[in-house]
Amino acid sequence: MTNRSLKVRFYDTEVYKGKRGTTYTVRWSVGGRRHGESYKTSALAQSFRATLLVAANNGEPFDVDTGRPLSHAAPAAELTWYDFALQYVDMKWSRISANNRKNTAKALTKVTLALLRAEPKQFDPVEVRRALREYAFNKAQRDEAPPEVRTILSWIRRNSLPMTVWEDTKRVDAVMLALGTLLDGRSAAASSVNRERRILNVIMRYAIRQKVLAANPLPKGKEENAVPKAAAAIDKRSLLNPGQVARLLDWIGDRPRTGYRLHAFFATLYYAGLRPEEAVALRVESVTLPETGWGEFLIHTAEPEVGSQWTDDGQVHETRDLKGRAAGDTRPVPAHPALVAILRGLIEEDGLKPGDLLFPGEQGGLLAGSVFRRVWGKARAAVLDEHEYDSPVGKRVYDLRHTCLTTWLNNGVPSAQVAEWAGNSVPVLLAIYARCVTGQLAELQQRIEGPQQLPATGPASTPALAPPSERPSRNFGKFSGRTPARNRPGPSPAGPSTPPPTLTSPLHRSR
Repeated sequence: MTNRSLKVRFYDTEVYKGKRGTTYTVRWSVGGRRHGESYKTSALAQSFRATLLVAANNGEPFDVDTGRPLSHAAPAAELTWYDFALQYVDMKWSRISANNRKNTAKALTKVTLALLRAEPKQFDPVEVRRALREYAFNKAQRDEAPPEVRTILSWIRRNSLPMTVWEDTKRVDAVMLALGTLLDGRSAAASSVNRERRILNVIMRYAIRQKVLAANPLPKGKEENAVPKAAAAIDKRSLLNPGQVARLLDWIGDRPRTGYRLHAFFATLYYAGLRPEEAVALRVESVTLPETGWGEFLIHTAEPEVGSQWTDDGQVHETRDLKGRAAGDTRPVPAHPALVAILRGLIEEDGLKPGDLLFPGEQGGLLAGSVFRRVWGKARAAVLDEHEYDSPVGKRVYDLRHTCLTTWLNNGVPSAQVAEWAGNSVPVLLAIYARCVTGQLAELQQRIEGPQQLPATGPASTPALAPPSERPSRNFGKFSGRTPARNRPGPSPAGPSTPPPTLTSPLHRSR
């Protein structure tokens, strides 16, 4: 609901006679706030004033911000940003993944706080964001909001600005600043800002299709609020060497109870380059493990961990198709002989059957991300030297996948084949790992050393240039009838002119 009032008061029409003509201004107030509308003729002014009088006599509410009756309000003036955002969430909920739902809620939370009439200073800022992110913009949880959350959301609904606020460039700039700022005032990561701006652009296109907005108000191009650049390539310092991986896996394997299982899980990421959510979803039937030689994974499912409040079935993990692939598509990935031996030992140790998870959690079910991330962090602290631990090396579990793919590329596996095994497109693969491809420099230099070598030449085989007096004039300026000073004959401080030395480069001879 917008800020409406039935307290409407009309004043006499003002007439202003200036050098450029006469104007007639209709004056009225709504809820104590004065408004005016100017016209070039008295008839037009009186017609507009009569329209307002009829609406007021009919008991129609007027908008305090625009001064117009409800029947005159455009869709953008009638609808608040908060109500529009709720409509968008409800429309999108069943069409997007759980992770996308969570990211959309985060973006909408920042935008909503930037489009309020006043700051909610009477509430804790953390609780306000939590109320918006986890209840208002979560269709599954909205009706379950506790009383204190409902109080916050009720205040936000009353103080949310109408959609016409997007016509105010100052407000748009405030929204862009909010997307790039964390709660503590620090700048947000460029990747997060880019993601949230993409989400907001999708929302703006939806508003245009619904005829709520006429155009996309978000800044574009090289404006002050243009999208910041995010580095696509990974940090080369995050890669691990084989010695570090061996020591980390040995430490993890020596842990009691489930150490051997986590050892096999991390080895799979290192040897096969799987994403953690793909390895978590692996079942025994999807793995071919011969007694000797290479094996194969047949990847067809991912189980990303997004939180039970965002999934349709209330589970922490969401079952999804492979990233960037069509529904039901599969991806074969080779299994290194060393990994085959590790997994065969795991299956024998746990007595796993074809339909069982290859890496179940300690209590059964899917392996929790909090578990393997915590173990990996402890392993880094216990194994790596102090300077290595403080550096980016292996800081994320995902760095095992980066190390695997970089190893494949550095040892001559074609990029198209690596992209197929990794589940990436070739352009994305090269953009991410271009800085990490090493070890081939000497061979590449040797390939181009011979073809670029210039042949040996001597003075006799190179024609001399003509004397300066016989060379054609290179004066391209306007002809003045006079010989340019640089071409005039005259004494030289070095004595009589002599022909220049013979050029020996074939590049010069060809000119």
